[in-house]
Amino acid sequence: MGSLFQSELMCQAQLFLQSEAAYNCLAELGELGLVQFRDLNENVSAFQRKYVNDVRKCDEMERKLRYVEKEVKAAEIEIVEGQGHIPAPLPKELIDLEATFEKIETELKEVNQNREVLQRNYLELTEHNHVLCNTDGFFDESTSFVAGQADEIYHVEQDLSGSESGASGTGYKRFSGESDVEAANNIQNPVTLGFMAGAIHRERIHAFEQMLWRICRGNVFVRYSEIKMPLSDPHTGDEVHKYVFIVFYQGEQIGIRIRKVCEGFRATLYTCPPKKADRAAMAEGVTTRLTDLTLVLNEMQAHRQRILTNAATNLWAWFVKVRKMKAIFHTLNLFDIDVTRGAMIGECWCPVSDLDNIRIALSRGTERSGSTMPSIIDVVRTTSQLPTFNRTNKFTAGFQNIVDAYGVANYREVNPAPFTIITFPFLFGVMFGDAGHGLLMALFALVLVLKERKFARMQDNEIFSIFFGGRYIILLMGLFSVYTGLLYNDTFSKSMNIFGSRWNVAGMNYSQSLLNEDITLQLNPEHSYSSNNIYPFGMDPIWQLATNKLNFLNPFKMRLSIILGISHMFFGVWLSLINHVYHDRVAIFAEFIPQIMFLGLLFGYLVLLIILKWFLFDASNTKAAPNLIVTFIGMFLLQKIDDPIYSGQETVQVVILVVSLICIPWMLFMKPVVKSFMRPSVAAIQMRKQEEDTVAIVMSEEETGVEDGQSLDNGSMDREGTVSSDNSVAETFTPPPSHEGGRHGKEDSLGEELVLQAIHTIEFCLGCISNTASYLRLWALSLAHSELSEVLWTMVMRNATSLATAVYAPVTAMDVVWAFVGGLAMFFVFAGWAVLTIGILLLMEGLSAFLHALRLHWVEFQNKFYTGEGYLFHPFSFTTILEQEE
Repeated sequence: MGSLFQSELMCQAQLFLQSEAAYNCLAELGELGLVQFRDLNENVSAFQRKYVNDVRKCDEMERKLRYVEKEVKAAEIEIVEGQGHIPAPLPKELIDLEATFEKIETELKEVNQNREVLQRNYLELTEHNHVLCNTDGFFDESTSFVAGQADEIYHVEQDLSGSESGASGTGYKRFSGESDVEAANNIQNPVTLGFMAGAIHRERIHAFEQMLWRICRGNVFVRYSEIKMPLSDPHTGDEVHKYVFIVFYQGEQIGIRIRKVCEGFRATLYTCPPKKADRAAMAEGVTTRLTDLTLVLNEMQAHRQRILTNAATNLWAWFVKVRKMKAIFHTLNLFDIDVTRGAMIGECWCPVSDLDNIRIALSRGTERSGSTMPSIIDVVRTTSQLPTFNRTNKFTAGFQNIVDAYGVANYREVNPAPFTIITFPFLFGVMFGDAGHGLLMALFALVLVLKERKFARMQDNEIFSIFFGGRYIILLMGLFSVYTGLLYNDTFSKSMNIFGSRWNVAGMNYSQSLLNEDITLQLNPEHSYSSNNIYPFGMDPIWQLATNKLNFLNPFKMRLSIILGISHMFFGVWLSLINHVYHDRVAIFAEFIPQIMFLGLLFGYLVLLIILKWFLFDASNTKAAPNLIVTFIGMFLLQKIDDPIYSGQETVQVVILVVSLICIPWMLFMKPVVKSFMRPSVAAIQMRKQEEDTVAIVMSEEETGVEDGQSLDNGSMDREGTVSSDNSVAETFTPPPSHEGGRHGKEDSLGEELVLQAIHTIEFCLGCISNTASYLRLWALSLAHSELSEVLWTMVMRNATSLATAVYAPVTAMDVVWAFVGGLAMFFVFAGWAVLTIGILLLMEGLSAFLHALRLHWVEFQNKFYTGEGYLFHPFSFTTILEQEE
């Protein structure tokens, strides 16, 4: 919890690694996952770095593995995962892995190409077989068609020759010359037709027929038949449906046109003998070839299956090895190379508490590489802002993500996440406030929690992934909703009389006849209720039946919202004290004290008045109870109080108002003035700058005088010119200075400080008022949810319940029928009510309450102490890299 409350203490360090040991050292650091490296080669392009070729090799190997993975999944072979810890391979294993992947890819591509060729041949032979089997009927139809056409032409010629003499008298002549007469005489000669047969896709057959008719102007005879069995596309493996067709035509020119149309529609043409015996012989040969081809395909498929099965066994481990190697080489490109010393120099951020573990990892990497020179890590001073690192687990990660979505905390800034674990679901429960709905939400989240290992593998759906990632948040929201629902005594818009109502109608002395009438009666709390015998927990269930329920609950929930809101903001201001202690101690006196006094005196006093009114006024003296809004406004107007709540109230309110007004200039002027006195003079700044330049020159001269053979063990130089002779943190590490507001040490003038502080002061003072009003959404959302739930119950369930129970003695047959109809209607009505409850009240209202609770934390709570201008710590971790790749 300490790390979650405030980010880890971080440091910047320098790594000195021997070239032969660098790979193994980074492999150990990647397994550890506690170091974030900086790029020391920002001015060097990615293509000019030392290990760019190794990274390319890893990319190429990963591409080959993805190709194999695609083939394995297409073959529906299960990939064996979770084979235990797989260490990063040694650099010399890169060549072996390359050769293995190249062999598998080449073999797979060769097998796939051969299989595709054989499948294409199989498809062509299958289509050819169907063409040969289906053309017998086509040829019979064409013979009868040609005979009929010749007979029709002969009769037309006889009619034309008989009418020639009669036409000469009118000037009409059918044949213009001898050529036409010869052409007409040749019509009776036998007609020789050409034909083409083939197969075409089913969806193209109608367009194909229309195109042939138009191109050939109707001088074709087309017949087609569907192939009943679906065929397999050799390229994609999808099922395709085709038709067998045959086209009869006359003339070579038409034949050329038909062939071009077939090419345009991607129809496949096959050889088909005109004689039936020849077609039968060819069909038999095609069938024999199909049988042989099927055996070859089966053998090839079995061989391919063996290759993929063997690859699937090691595929996951190969992916892990290649991705780890790629990550190591990519990180090595961030290092600076010292050619003279044969070393690689890197800079990194790491947690101070894990420096010993990092040194142990470096020692293991050095021993694994067989290097005689030790690897060194030295902590250096830095003026740059360090990254923010909060350790989380699967329970706290969701709440930390809520905070980080607003902005990552500055280094060592107070982290709101541990407090959000309680306050966020509690404020959600105040707005949601229904025990039944909260129970359903909690049960849903409980299933996700108990079956999280199973559901962790089922995150293909983005919406489900969101629910699964926030399962612990939903669980707490549901539990707090159950708690506040029991406080409101609201379960699916109904109240539960667990302990028995403490209101007693006997105290009103109503007669029995009056009670039997269907009228509304009023209970006087002076006679029907005793303050010594209150309902043990939550609201009395009698308020569910009262007509003035809203008149009672609305003021209560409104005051409760104000109390919770002011308490929440007050806690946020107290948390700012921790930030001031670490970053800026001047702000404790200049900001924290006046802010806590301003908020506590004004708005804390309002909370005190609400609590006093609850305790001091009951049914006996409720008429004398003051109006708190009028009282609070009168305090600012210095009005005289006629009926004070306590003695000396008027004096106390004047003191509160005066002190609160004093806090405003206190917040405005104190901090800039104090900082202006603490700021060094211009001469002192110039003197310090000259001293720093002199030290830098001297250290530069000393560094150039170091002998080439000097070992890196003798010491390492940090950025400030100091030398660390060992690896201890105590001598080398100092916390970085504060850079408030992201100015990174820039010293502003007094005028700039006043303007900046004026903005903060106005924002705080006005924010106290607007934020307090913003917390009234707790009351508004709670009212909306309860009323919507009650309307849904009244309009849906109550009508169905009255229909199902409308049976009175003596029971008749019609009563039985109505009871059956009512029970059946109740079944469907309940289903509809359940769907509306889940869809509207749980999902929509739950999302609304979630967003409002999110806003209350981001705006009203966190702006009192949280800056959120930092950046996350992203360590070099194999676990994170592999998860992102997955």
